[in-house]
This record gives sequence, structure tokens and C-alpha cells, in this order.
Amino acid sequence: MKISREIKTAILVLGAIALFIWGYSFLKGRNLFDNSTRYYVEYDNVEGLTMSSTVTINGLVVGKVSKIELDNATGKLKVELLMTQKIDISKNSIAKIYSPGLLGAKGVMIDPMFGDTNYAESGQTLKGEVVKDMTEKLASQIEPLQVKIEEALANLNKMLASVNNIMDENTQASLKSAVNQLDGTLAGANQLMSSTNKLVASTQPKLDGTLTNLNTMSSNFASLSADLKTLDIKSTFSNLDNATASMDKMMSDIQSGKGSVGKLLKDEQLYSNLEGASKELEGLLRDLKENPKRYVHFSLFGKKATPYQETKEEVKEVRE
Repeated sequence: MKISREIKTAILVLGAIALFIWGYSFLKGRNLFDNSTRYYVEYDNVEGLTMSSTVTINGLVVGKVSKIELDNATGKLKVELLMTQKIDISKNSIAKIYSPGLLGAKGVMIDPMFGDTNYAESGQTLKGEVVKDMTEKLASQIEPLQVKIEEALANLNKMLASVNNIMDENTQASLKSAVNQLDGTLAGANQLMSSTNKLVASTQPKLDGTLTNLNTMSSNFASLSADLKTLDIKSTFSNLDNATASMDKMMSDIQSGKGSVGKLLKDEQLYSNLEGASKELEGLLRDLKENPKRYVHFSLFGKKATPYQETKEEVKEVRE
């Protein structure tokens, strides 16, 4: 049976139309010959999500966005997720819109809630969230800082205005005078530092000699310390203890009246005898001074000396 040219042309046109419809649907995220699972998510804002955006689970691409529709009644955006891989996910799974990179397009990642066996069926609606990307997070952190910077600038402007009000002509003149005096003070300080440097330079040799003497003295002390270390300090202190003990014993003997010194100090009769002898010697010396003729007889010409005759007063004194 021969097919006519018209039929062939019609078949070719219908095939082209079908291929066009399939290609258009594929580019929009639809596949007319695919029975894949579809889920729906509602968002208040899709944050730039487009059709054909990828759908991932733990970084694995499992589908794509096939449709985005606006609900005029509620103002929400309904997103259709076409799953290209058969993966069971929980009804409590959360579909989050995120940005995989700073400049990358938006995508949807599903938190499948592994362990929950209450799986979602095709056509059911999942919970939706929007995850802030790095730029939005940075902007949210910079915004408070911007407010603080603006407040600081406002306070700075107030402070500068106050300074301008304070810095009138008289104040400026006083400030210039103070600066000039400060310059003079700094110049004097520089001269003082110069004089100090000269003084230090002149005393440096003496200081070096003093340090040398100190080093020598330190060496001598070190040598003396070494010599003292070699001495038998223990024996010396032992001898000193023995001498102290002997001295204590001698003092004890003296106090107890032993020995010549002890008897001399403790014998009261000896003390009385010495005191009486002292008084008699004193009287003898006084009498010798007052009556030398009683004790000394001499003659210049060989004449026999006349014996000394006691007077009545002297006899009376002796008797008394």
C-alpha cells in the first residue's frame, strides 16, 4: 500500500509539533513521558529560585524545579519539585531554598528526616524554608555595625562642633603660646640631654675603673669565702665552747670562794684586816709627814742626834 505525499507531510508536521511540545516542556522542567514523583512546597518568597533549579539531598542531585506558580488568593508561591530519582522521604521533610555559592543560582535542598518511615506520596505538600546565604548573613551582621558607626560619626560631629565653639581666638592664641613654650621646653630638654651625655662621657672612664675595682673586690670576697670554707669552723667553735665552759667554771669557783681570788672576794675577815691595815698605813703616813723627827735622826756635823721626845698632846692622843 502506497502512502500518499499528503499523509507523509501530515505525519512529519505532527511529529515536529510533538517534538516541539516535548522540547518546550523539557526546558520548562516537564517531561511528558516521565512518571516521576512530584512534591509541592509553598514559600512566601522564593529568593530568586527559577525553573530547572536543582533539587538535592545531602548534595546529591535528585530532581529539579518544574513549576513555580503564584497563588493570587494567598500571595504565596507554589513550587513543584520533580524528582528524577526514586527516594523515599518523610512527610515531615523540609525543602529549603539555599544558595550553593556566592554567585551561584538558587537551589532546593531537602532534609529527608531519615529514620521516619511515614513517607510522603507523590503530589503531597512539604514544609518550606529559606536559608540565608553568606551575603545576607554578612549584611545582617554589618547592619548593626553600620548603625553604631553612624552613631559614632554623629557623636564625633557633635564633639567637633563643641571643640570649634571652645576654640575661639583667645583660646587659639593661648594654645599657640603654650606650643611655643613647649618648643622652648623641648629645646632646654635637648640641651640638658646633651650636657648629660657629655657628663656621662667624661665620667665613663671613672665608672669603668669603679666597675673594675668592684670586680676585683668581688674576686677577693670570693677568694676569702673559699678560704673560710676550707677553715675548720666546727673545731674553732668547739674550742670556743670549751673556753667558755672553763671561764664559766672559774667564775663559779670565784663566786663560791674557791681559790685565792675567791677567798679574797668572799673572806670577810681578810677584807676587814686589809681595811684595818689600810687605815693604819694611812695614819702612819700622815704621822710621818707631820712628825718626821720621830722616825728620821741625822746630824750634819757628826753630832749625836737628840732623841725625840713626845709632847703631852701626842701622848694624850696616843692614850685616847
